[in-house]
Amino acid sequence: MKKRQNMVTRTLWTFIMIGGFIVLLLLGHAYMILLIMLCQTLVYREITALFSLKQATPESRDNDEPPKKDPWSKTLNWYFFAVTNYFLYGESIIYYFKHVVFADAQLLPFATNHRIISFTLYTMGFMGFVMSLKKGYLKQQFSLFCWVHMTLLLIVVSSHFVINNILEGLIWFWVPASLVICNDVFAYIWGVTLGRTPLIKLSPKKTVEGFIGAFCTTVIFSVIWGTYFMRFNYMICPVHDLGVSAWSSIQCVPNPIFVWKEWPLWKPLAVFFSTTLGRSVTTIPYVPYQFHLLLMACFASLVAPFGGFFASGFKRAFNIKDFGHSIPGHGGMTDRMDCQFLMGVFVYVYYSSLLRVHHVTVGSVLQTIVSGLTVEQQLELIADLKKVVISNYYTSLSPTMQSLSILEILTNCSEVC
Repeated sequence: MKKRQNMVTRTLWTFIMIGGFIVLLLLGHAYMILLIMLCQTLVYREITALFSLKQATPESRDNDEPPKKDPWSKTLNWYFFAVTNYFLYGESIIYYFKHVVFADAQLLPFATNHRIISFTLYTMGFMGFVMSLKKGYLKQQFSLFCWVHMTLLLIVVSSHFVINNILEGLIWFWVPASLVICNDVFAYIWGVTLGRTPLIKLSPKKTVEGFIGAFCTTVIFSVIWGTYFMRFNYMICPVHDLGVSAWSSIQCVPNPIFVWKEWPLWKPLAVFFSTTLGRSVTTIPYVPYQFHLLLMACFASLVAPFGGFFASGFKRAFNIKDFGHSIPGHGGMTDRMDCQFLMGVFVYVYYSSLLRVHHVTVGSVLQTIVSGLTVEQQLELIADLKKVVISNYYTSLSPTMQSLSILEILTNCSEVC
């Protein structure tokens, strides 16, 4: 009876999570970023909670009695978390929203000095940690210091890459996340129906049959799922305004991998298909993105599950069933995100290394001007740009319009500028 109730609760919350996920996806990029920030916060809390000094024993008998309060203040844990997020999200905001940040006089000092501010904040936390050291607890305090930093590296930095994927286009987050979910679901289905051979000792319920069946299913699903969503500009366009939603009109020059092409068929195959179908078939339409979908499906099926195996080993090391109870029927947030972080990092590295198209933008030029030129040079550049714009504006006018006075032209040009 209890097992059946747990299954009902798990199924109900699965649909609640999927429904909420879709609603946030439609509402826009900002809501998806908030979702990732919430997930990483819950995961960070669950992981850091596994290490506690409350049961600490002094390392030498001549020490004072163990303090009732944890000598490592939780405030420092969350301070390092906040500083790391400030640095990483600041880097993303400066990179993706140069046209806003470097055009705002109030944000400019923070943008140009972002890294030194971040380092100063971290140094203050480091000094606070050293000042909190207490004799008799040094080994455990330093262990916790390393624990916190490894958690920041594995969780916060990984989620930062996931957010960058969202800013590059929702399709780089939505489709990979869907592939991991698909693989997880079908590994369970195939494992229950056909599973006989254990896959790995860390996860006794995982089977070879489930692993192979999920791989085949995910590969097929990836092509269908990704090809459908690449049709929408809302999914493939990089974000320039966090206020957009699925109902906004978005236009952009698509990445070449989303442009349909024709693949010439081998002549015997062309003759065969033409004869069979009763019409001329000499090419097959395709998009390069479909080949990348296959590679992402392979990673989601063959590599990302090892994030789950890693989490299983982690839980065995601490003799716990779940990392927490954030989600009824599913355990903690870490139990649901163990594979997603690994997948997100892969997609970011893959996309930024092989697929990203670099363009000169107003924001990048503005960043170079603000950070690389003195005030006098900036004024000189503005004067030269004004001459160029006026010249181009004047020559683009019809002969009748060119008869206008220079004053009128300058007035109109100032409005254009």
